[in-house]
Amino acid sequence: MKNILAISGSTRLNSTNHNLIKAIAELTKEIFTITVFEGLSALPHFNPDENDTNVPDQVLHFKESLNNADGVIICTPEYAHGVPGTLKNAVDWTVSTSEFLHKPIMLITASTDGQYGHKALLETLRVIEAKDIDQLQLLIPFARTKINGENKITDGKSLEAVKKLIENFERILHDKPEPGRQFLCFG
Repeated sequence: MKNILAISGSTRLNSTNHNLIKAIAELTKEIFTITVFEGLSALPHFNPDENDTNVPDQVLHFKESLNNADGVIICTPEYAHGVPGTLKNAVDWTVSTSEFLHKPIMLITASTDGQYGHKALLETLRVIEAKDIDQLQLLIPFARTKINGENKITDGKSLEAVKKLIENFERILHDKPEPGRQFLCFG
């Protein structure tokens, strides 16, 4: 089984995004071992002067968690048309040390609207070279009406989209080509 680190961009423990992570964990319990990173709000503000030496313990733990994961799931809301500050701060700690580099990252923005924060985080993940991010992203607008407090995706279209995303994630984690896609080699 692949080890997956899940990160919620919301610091509220009973948020829609935490419920979504739990729903995904239930859907994937036969194929992934999902560990939720609980220390997002404990990470200190990013300081480039502390990124090489005197790295705070919380940051070392976060980076170690990323390094030990085969892939990452990020479920996040959008705040004020942007990426939640605690999530962006966490990603900033990894920019020069490459924990996300070539690692499959499944990004789901589950929010009221979400398009602006989703686009911004998607671009950040492209810049830090998350593996196949364009195939591993999903926006779920009006998420509170589609994910309930019992960790279930109640909207049929959203559930099917999440299942398809999980299939893509599993395929990319195992480095399998997309079905129907052939790669030719000329030598």
